[in-house]
Amino acid sequence: MNGLGDIASDIESQLNEKEEVREVAIKSSRNIVRLCGMAVRSMHLGKDPEPDMNNAMEELHKLVGITRDFPDILHSGIVESAMQEYVEVKVLYSYTRGEELPSHKSLGVTPEAYILGVGDVIGEIRRLALDNIRRGTVDGAAKHLEHMEMLYDFLMNFNYPSSLVGVRRKQDIARGILEKTRGDVTNAIRSHSLEKMLGRKEEC
Repeated sequence: MNGLGDIASDIESQLNEKEEVREVAIKSSRNIVRLCGMAVRSMHLGKDPEPDMNNAMEELHKLVGITRDFPDILHSGIVESAMQEYVEVKVLYSYTRGEELPSHKSLGVTPEAYILGVGDVIGEIRRLALDNIRRGTVDGAAKHLEHMEMLYDFLMNFNYPSSLVGVRRKQDIARGILEKTRGDVTNAIRSHSLEKMLGRKEEC
């Protein structure tokens, strides 16, 4: 029984280290989410999002590095939330540039985080479609809707319990966003067609 003190000291040391890593991970995750949010906002404003994206990438690499020896932290919501936001901004950026979408492997994220991040991109593309409608670019809005449907089809490939990946909620949200956008685009096309028809009548 004399060795219990040493055992307790060793366990305490390990748990203290784990607690410190967890606190750092929480701060790092919040910073990544903030940087990704700023990058998304920059894209919608027509500004350069790359500085914030690059900082988010560096921060994510650090986050994964410090949690690698603590699997329960690495695979917790702390890290996954950061990965999810990073996926969203990188996929959206590739989309707006007309580039091939990055994979989960190329981004260095978990498959679960990738699926959830892609689900969030659908809402951001809706914003792009609405911007097109406001500018009167109906064809552009219709193209965005088509791509939203493709991403929704991607999401629907996955039918797993929420304990494995929370994709069902993302599917439900995406379905609602898609239906609203389909209605907006349909109304815009009808309005645009009516304006063209009235314009032709006035010319006559």
